[in-house]
Amino acid sequence: MKILWKKPNSNKSATYNKVEDNQSFEELKWKIALENSNIGVWDWNSISDEVFYSKQSKQILGYKDHEFTNSVMEWNSRVHPEDLESYFKDFNLHLNGELDVYINEHRVLCKDGTYKWILDKGKVVKRDKKGKPTRIIGTHTDITYRKRKDEQSEKYLQLITSQNKRLHNFTHIVSHNLKTHIGNFKNILEFYDETNSENEKEELIGHLKTISKALTNTIVDLDDIINIKSKSDTNALNERINVYTCAEKIIESLKMESAKKEITIYNSLRKDDFLISNGSYLESVLYNLISNGIKYSSSERKSKVILQSVHTKDAFKILVSDNGIGIDTEKFKSQLFEMYQTFHGTNREDSRGVGLYITKTQIEALGGTISVDSKLNEGSSFILTFKKQKAL
Repeated sequence: MKILWKKPNSNKSATYNKVEDNQSFEELKWKIALENSNIGVWDWNSISDEVFYSKQSKQILGYKDHEFTNSVMEWNSRVHPEDLESYFKDFNLHLNGELDVYINEHRVLCKDGTYKWILDKGKVVKRDKKGKPTRIIGTHTDITYRKRKDEQSEKYLQLITSQNKRLHNFTHIVSHNLKTHIGNFKNILEFYDETNSENEKEELIGHLKTISKALTNTIVDLDDIINIKSKSDTNALNERINVYTCAEKIIESLKMESAKKEITIYNSLRKDDFLISNGSYLESVLYNLISNGIKYSSSERKSKVILQSVHTKDAFKILVSDNGIGIDTEKFKSQLFEMYQTFHGTNREDSRGVGLYITKTQIEALGGTISVDSKLNEGSSFILTFKKQKAL
């Protein structure tokens, strides 16, 4: 691009006009470059406490040029509350000379009510005689897409790390339990070969049958877990399930058991609550939690199990609560959902310590989480949490 200018009579005037034209040319180049890159520009005059926001800065947030004033608060008031502290901290560190350049990533509220991630950069370009900043120029860059990708990558990394941990634990469980059973088989067979007593042989055969039954149970448990993990990667999670009806079905199936122990089950789930999920898994989860409420009821009081729905802005929760014998969560906090762990101190033959592990595995396969709030001799409340689904 050429700039035509008329040569003045004075060499001084010619030099001045040439400088002015060169400055205009440079400003025009930068303006065009910034417009094409969709990067916004801000220019803060600390003396007048006004900020110039470029058209691009306003467009990033969905505003037209005339809808955004030059007030400092136009931007500051829209910064996400969780990001305000770091936003002001980084800016003030630069103003005080502790940072050469101001750089901060924060969320800003857009006109449509959503938040966008902004990479905010700036630098003091002018100070007064006392060194106080009087002018700061910076840029706004929309990094929402990158942030979402980073968050997605972080979730995948956490998922892979969690899966690797579970796989390691699962391998340890398989190795430990199978080795134990095989070792027991080997020892008893050695005793069998060494004895000549028919009574001892008959007794050892009985032990072999017991070990065989335990090994079968172990294989069934491990097979169930493998099936759950494999199904979670298929399209078997696309059923539209009425949660209340699903719970009623389970309560009906446990009617005899609850009546025998005089336990009242209250289904207070909302009748219009639906989940896009896997019916078999959800039934299995509710069955395990309700039957546990029956199994571990207290003989000291009239027992009950209550199912409730809780809705928050982002989540749907199912609470399964009882007033049974409870769990010492402080003592068993790290073991609650581990395999082959029991916590009730009842020495029950039907407590293999598998139910909660399988329940947790199924809930995770459904894309949810499970937690427990329990006190010894007071009762337990299991909380199933699912993200709100648009299809509901």
